[in-house]
Amino acid sequence: MNEELNNEITPEQVEQVAVKAVTREDIITRLQEIVGDISIAKRPELESLKQSFYKLQRTAQEEQVAAFVAGDGTAEEFKPETDPLDEQFRKLMNIIKEKKAAAQEALEIVQKENYKKKLELLDRFKALIEKANTEGASYNEFKALLQEWKEIKEVPADKVNELWKAYQQYAEQFYDIQKLNNEFREYDFKKNMEAKIAICEEAERLADEPDIVAAFRKLQKLHQDYRETGPVSKESREEIWTRFKAASTVINKRHQQHFEQLKEKEKENLDQKTVICELLEAIEFDKLTTFQSWNDKTQEVLALQKKWKDIGFAPAKQNQKIFERFRAACDQFFSRKGEFFKQAKSDMTANLERKTALCEQAEALKDSTDWKATGDKMAELQKQWREIGPVQKKYTNSIWKRFIGACDYFYEQRDKNTSSKKHEENANLASKKDILAKLKAFDPENLSDDDVQAIQQLVDDWNGTGFVPFKVKDKIAAEFKSVMEPFSGIVRSGRGRQSQRGTASRESGSPREKLMRQYEQKKSEIQTYENNLGFMNASSKAGNGFVDAIKAKIETLKQEADDLLAQIKALDVEEE
Repeated sequence: MNEELNNEITPEQVEQVAVKAVTREDIITRLQEIVGDISIAKRPELESLKQSFYKLQRTAQEEQVAAFVAGDGTAEEFKPETDPLDEQFRKLMNIIKEKKAAAQEALEIVQKENYKKKLELLDRFKALIEKANTEGASYNEFKALLQEWKEIKEVPADKVNELWKAYQQYAEQFYDIQKLNNEFREYDFKKNMEAKIAICEEAERLADEPDIVAAFRKLQKLHQDYRETGPVSKESREEIWTRFKAASTVINKRHQQHFEQLKEKEKENLDQKTVICELLEAIEFDKLTTFQSWNDKTQEVLALQKKWKDIGFAPAKQNQKIFERFRAACDQFFSRKGEFFKQAKSDMTANLERKTALCEQAEALKDSTDWKATGDKMAELQKQWREIGPVQKKYTNSIWKRFIGACDYFYEQRDKNTSSKKHEENANLASKKDILAKLKAFDPENLSDDDVQAIQQLVDDWNGTGFVPFKVKDKIAAEFKSVMEPFSGIVRSGRGRQSQRGTASRESGSPREKLMRQYEQKKSEIQTYENNLGFMNASSKAGNGFVDAIKAKIETLKQEADDLLAQIKALDVEEE
């Protein structure tokens, strides 16, 4: 019968300790406890504490970098502060390492000495069996050897099975050949059987232990107890061993399944982490050309980093490699972002200088009354403004208000001048309506010489009156022509016009030239307002009411330009 059971743990089954610490301070506290009692220092827990500490440390540092970048800093400029917890952690880990090394060295010395002692006991067991075969041996002498064997504990791990097999063999041989009093022998077998039954029951209860790793550890202790318990009657040996082996198999299978599930979960974790790396590596940096696009992408990267933290470990062989890939992708992103923000700061400084120069030019032009030429220059300045990139936030409003203030001042003064011209045209319309009323009062069939002279004077007054609003020009002209039809043979309807033309020519050029100047001025105003409208849509947060007002102004100016163009064409036809 072979009562040996292989309980060695494979490298893939190394215990994974779930650290319950939630802060680095918690981890420091646990390490201090281990330093105080080095016997509780277990490699899986130390590895888990180490990984958790640096994971928390990376998280804290990433949050510091993100906050620094959000405050207009760059990842390259960030300099972490000295971390006292990191220094304390390293110091404690070194102390534990030194103490463990010293403890292990001392343990190995004890194990070698114990191994030597047990080999000597085996020789004494062999001698006792030989003595029993020839002349008989004392049962008390045998029991004394058993007690000495049990008191010797630690031996080298690779010698445990070898020693146990030899011990079990000698113990069984002694009971089989010893001619002891059956009563003593049966009593010993009975006590050993009771002890092994209790061990079996304990092993069977472990099947309900929720902590699979803890159950596996307890099973190892039960195997130690089983080996150290003496033999049972020959007819019961196979039965009790089969029972213990069956209970052990249940725990070992659960333990194996537990680590297989861990391995499967770790593979899923690796797949998820690989996807995160691929997303980070696929970032198209050439499309991140604005602050907003970089900030939006930063939020995506931070979300991926948070997702990474929530994912558990990948398989041990790939865990470090996938983390290095993830870290490299994150470092590349924040490095490129830092370069962009650094260059952007330099560009914004240059942009501020260029916009300041435009403000100075606009301020130098704002008092000009050369409406056409200055309006063209203002439009060109606004075009240049739109082509310049942004400035730092703290200057955005002030520099914009300075520039648009100078532009608006010029346009307001020009609009006031234009309003004066409209007032004049309305006054001319009222005068012409008054002339029409006076002409209608004459009876074409009963005119005296004084009437003819008076009518001629009214015609001269009509021709001497300036322009009326373009929208009523044709209507008022047609009405004048209709009223003058009965008097066409007795008055000179063109004399006053010729006089007006001569006077106008002497004062400011021909009427056509004057109309052309007005027409060009309207076109310039239209261009300026359209430029302003485009600028407002691109850069201003003004309400829709302000934009609608500008659009209405543009439509009015277009109508007035059309009216002027019609007057010019009418003059061209008349002169032909």
